[in-house]
Amino acid sequence: MKEENVILVNEADEPIGLMPKMEAHEKAVLHRAFSVFIMNDSGQTMLQQRAKDKYHSPLLWTNTCCSHQRDGESNIEAGKRRLSEEMGFETELKELFSFIYKAPFDNGLTEHELDHVMMGKYNLLPKINPDEVADWKWMHPSEIKKDIAENPDNYTAWFKIIFERFYNHIMDNTDKL
Repeated sequence: MKEENVILVNEADEPIGLMPKMEAHEKAVLHRAFSVFIMNDSGQTMLQQRAKDKYHSPLLWTNTCCSHQRDGESNIEAGKRRLSEEMGFETELKELFSFIYKAPFDNGLTEHELDHVMMGKYNLLPKINPDEVADWKWMHPSEIKKDIAENPDNYTAWFKIIFERFYNHIMDNTDKL
């Protein structure tokens, strides 16, 4: 399988080129990414545990799905594509905000991403792709926030940043889906 390219961007999210995904993570180059949060009617967030064979952050808990946009693909199109590929369902998504973060990993790779955060609503069970996802669960955001504080090593770097910086923003938008 051919390695996918990521979209290199400047801090204003303007595309400045393409680069193979692994090279971008080895060189810590800023690139476009997205994180999807799916909520149910009970106000719970669907979390996924990353598959054990992921190239970074294996078996850590994170938001419903995340990845990188393809060249020519909108943020919403990318989020819907990856939600279907990882979690096996489709739903409408709403883009909330974006932010830049940089997180080095023990394996020498670094995530340096301009991350677009999206939300959607879904109430059924996912059909997880075991190549991407080890497990999943529903949790109330207040429970997630508490568990991150008590067990930070169980969660991905970007998920902790989103919850730390944007918890109130996510909660304010839950009723608007």
